[in-house]
Amino acid sequence: MEESKGWVKMAEHVLILIIEERIKKCRLSSMRDKHLLHASFGETALPEEELHFSVLLAAAADAHNNVVPNGHFRKHWQNYVKTWFNQPARKTRRRIARQKKAVKIFPRPTAGPLRPIVHGQTLKYNMKVRAGRGFSLEELKAAGIPKKLAPTIGISVDHRRRNRSLEGLQTNVQRLKTYKAKLVVFPRRVRKFKAGDSTAEELATATQVSGPYLPIVREKPTIELVKVTDELKSFKAYNKLRLERTNERHVGVRAKRAAEAEKEEKK
Repeated sequence: MEESKGWVKMAEHVLILIIEERIKKCRLSSMRDKHLLHASFGETALPEEELHFSVLLAAAADAHNNVVPNGHFRKHWQNYVKTWFNQPARKTRRRIARQKKAVKIFPRPTAGPLRPIVHGQTLKYNMKVRAGRGFSLEELKAAGIPKKLAPTIGISVDHRRRNRSLEGLQTNVQRLKTYKAKLVVFPRRVRKFKAGDSTAEELATATQVSGPYLPIVREKPTIELVKVTDELKSFKAYNKLRLERTNERHVGVRAKRAAEAEKEEKK
């Protein structure tokens, strides 16, 4: 009984020492520190087996290279506050810059050159259409626009782009034809008209386009409602899929067997 009370008392002292040590350092940095752990009852040092017991208790705690859990709050946060007091002035500055640019590039559209309709990259975005970099040479040829003339009349050109589908080619060719039909070409010199320039009447009524023109419209998918028939109800979709997968898997074997059977018949 006396011996068990001594062990309990010793364990309580060891736990108190461990808690004090972890408050100071959060952990013991190495096994050497663990062996240097000392505890005492007043002036009397612990025996060797009791010291070993305290080392085991300390080793049972988590030992990782973690940051010491103390506060990091002295940051002088007042010096790092981000303010936006210049926002109204920047808004005015951007508006004035847009107006100056519109005057400078007159009579060209303020939105810049015409861009093609392309599909986004990767499986995530390829179902969406957006504005591309420039029209391909094949699209310009199909629309009857020379590749050197296109940049001079506000059409962007990308000689690296390739047309991967007939649908995309036809869409951009129609876009070019629509643009060309609405185009008003000013002569380089006021009194010298050349082939391709618009007439004086068209120039008199022409206005600068100050916004997006020929916008890219994304078609919304439509849902068709179908009446459920007895044939649709009796159709086994899973069985059909399994059958077609099996047929696909055995195409080569069946073709080989058919060729061998044909050879046997010829013999």
